[in-house]
Amino acid sequence: MALRPLAVASLIAFALSLGACQDGTFGGGGSTRHLTPIPPKTLALMQTKGMSQGDPILIRAYKKEAEMEVWKRGASGQYALLKTFPICRWSGQLGPKTKQGDRQAPEGFYTITPGQMNPNSAYYLSFDTGYPNAFDRANGRTGNYIMVHGTCSSAGCFAMTDESMAEIYAVAREAFAGGQRAFQFQSYPFRMTAQNVAKFRNDPNAPFWKNLKEGSDYFEALREEPKVGQCGNRYVFGGADAAAGSCSPKVDTLVAEKREKDNQEIAALIAKGTAATRVVYDDGDQNPVFRGQTTGAIASLGSQSEQELAYAPKDYARHNLGDVSRPESLAAGPREVEVDAKGRPVMMAAAEAPIPTKAAAAALARKGTPKDEKKTAAPTLMAKQAEPIVEPNKSIEPSKPAAPARVTVADADGDPSAYQKVFGTLFGKAAPAPTPATPAVDAALPAQPEPTPVQAARNAHAAAHPARKAPAPVVKSAKVEAKAPEKRAADPAKN
Repeated sequence: MALRPLAVASLIAFALSLGACQDGTFGGGGSTRHLTPIPPKTLALMQTKGMSQGDPILIRAYKKEAEMEVWKRGASGQYALLKTFPICRWSGQLGPKTKQGDRQAPEGFYTITPGQMNPNSAYYLSFDTGYPNAFDRANGRTGNYIMVHGTCSSAGCFAMTDESMAEIYAVAREAFAGGQRAFQFQSYPFRMTAQNVAKFRNDPNAPFWKNLKEGSDYFEALREEPKVGQCGNRYVFGGADAAAGSCSPKVDTLVAEKREKDNQEIAALIAKGTAATRVVYDDGDQNPVFRGQTTGAIASLGSQSEQELAYAPKDYARHNLGDVSRPESLAAGPREVEVDAKGRPVMMAAAEAPIPTKAAAAALARKGTPKDEKKTAAPTLMAKQAEPIVEPNKSIEPSKPAAPARVTVADADGDPSAYQKVFGTLFGKAAPAPTPATPAVDAALPAQPEPTPVQAARNAHAAAHPARKAPAPVVKSAKVEAKAPEKRAADPAKN
C-alpha cells in the first residue's frame, strides 16, 4: 500500500511524457521565476502607449513570420499592440495540428485561464494553449500539452527563450491580477494579408485559413476581441450572437468593408499573375534574429507611429537559447514551391513525363492523319511525346531532386508493334533525311551532273550483272550522250 502513491506519481509522469512538449507538472516546486517583474523598459513602453500593467491582454502568433504579438486593451475598449516577440522555435509545417505526435503547432482561437499558467514548467515557464478546443474536437483532432514556453526546443509548441517567456508570463500574470478572467490566444499560419492569401490560395489548408481570416478581420477592423463560436466543423466570429452559437452572426459594417477590400486586392493580385505557392520546411523554423541576421519585422497593425522595428536584433541575439530542437532541419530553411489549382507542385510538369499505355498508343494510331499531312505528322507526334505530362495522382517530395523526364512510349520494349503504330511514319515509311555536307571535303568536290537516261540504264544493267565487264567507251556514244541534255530540255514532257 505504501507504494501506491509512488505508482500514481509514476503514471502521471508517464502521461506527461506523452505530451508534445513533455512539460512539467502544474503544482509543487520552489522556484520563484514566475514572480519575475515586468522589465522596466516594457513598463516605460506601456506608459508611452497609455497602458497599465493590469489592462487586459490578447496574444497573436504567426508561424511563417515566427513572431508573437502581445496586445493590451486601453480605456477606449480597443486593443493596441504592446510588443512583438520573435519566436525561437516552432515545429512541423504550416497548417493545423491534427493528431498526437505530428509535431504540428496548433492554429486557431484558444482561451487561456489562470489555471493554464504553469510556474513550474520543465521549459522554464509556460502556459497551455488549451488545444484541443471544441472546434478541434469537432474535427477529430487529438493531442495535449501544447504550450507556449521558454528555451528553444519545440515538438508542437511555441518556444520563446527563457527571457522572452519570463516577460510574457509576467505581462499575463499582471493582467490576471488586474481582473482579466481569461485572455484569447490567436494562432495563424501567417499574417492574414491579401498578399499571403493570394499566394497560398491553392494550399490544401486554404479553406481552413479562410475561416481563420474571418476572425482576424474582426479583430483588425474593430480592435476588439472577437467572440468565437462553432457551427458544425467551422468557426464563427462576431459579438454575443456568435458566442451564443449562431451560425450566421451579424457582421459589423467595418468588418464587411475590410473583407470586401481584401477580396478585391486578392483578385487583383491573382489577375496580375501572382503565383500560387506552398512553403515546405524540414521541421518548422525560427525567427532570423536568432541566427544573427537582421530582421525587418514591424508591427502588423497600428498608426504610422507604431510602424517601427518590432524588436532589436542585438537584444535577442544575446539570449540563452538552451536546447535547440533539430538544428539540422533549420539549415535548409523554408522552400516555396509553386503549385497548380489542385495544390500539386508545378515542377512535376518538367520533372516526370508519364508514359502512354498500350491502349492510348493504339487509339492514337487509329486516329490517323490526313494524306497531305503524313510527312509532318510524325515529327509533331514526337514533339508531343517529348513534352512532360503531369500524372494526376502522383506527388513528389519538393526537397528531393526531380527525376529526369522520359520520352519513350510505354511498353515499347515489350511490345514493338505498339511502338511502331505510334511512330510508324518515322521508321521505314518516311524518306530518309539528306546527309549534310561536310564543309572541309564535300564543298571542294565539283558538282556532279544528273545522270542521263542512257547512263541510268547502264548503271541499272551493271547492278543486275555485276560479273559482266562493261564495254569500252565509244566516241560515238559519248557524242550522243553529250547531245542528250539538249533533247530533254526541248521536250519537258519526257523529263
